Amino acid sequence: MNLKKHQKWLVDFYKRRNWYQYSPFIRLNFLTEEVGELSRAIRAMKIGRDHPGEPKQSQKDLKNNLVEELADVLDQVLIMADKFDIDPETLLEHSQEKLTKRFQKQTRNK
Repeated sequence: MNLKKHQKWLVDFYKRRNWYQYSPFIRLNFLTEEVGELSRAIRAMKIGRDHPGEPKQSQKDLKNNLVEELADVLDQVLIMADKFDIDPETLLEHSQEKLTKRFQKQTRNK
């Protein structure tokens, strides 16, 4: 599956669940929530969580949780992009162009 197909599927899914109607400001709160969950997943993998109410997780479980949280962040970004009528491929192109342009001089000198 590519980003465009996933974005279309995701938008359709969100509309069926009545989740799509939220404004970009509310959607930004959802994105922030997901980034927090991603932060927690990375912390659990890299330095652990010493919390008596949480069962110890295997490395496989920690990795699966990391993948889940990364996907959740990506989904929120894709919904936000759709809200502003931005093709996800444009995001990839813009990222590559910006970084290439910004570091082009450094790259040539290496």
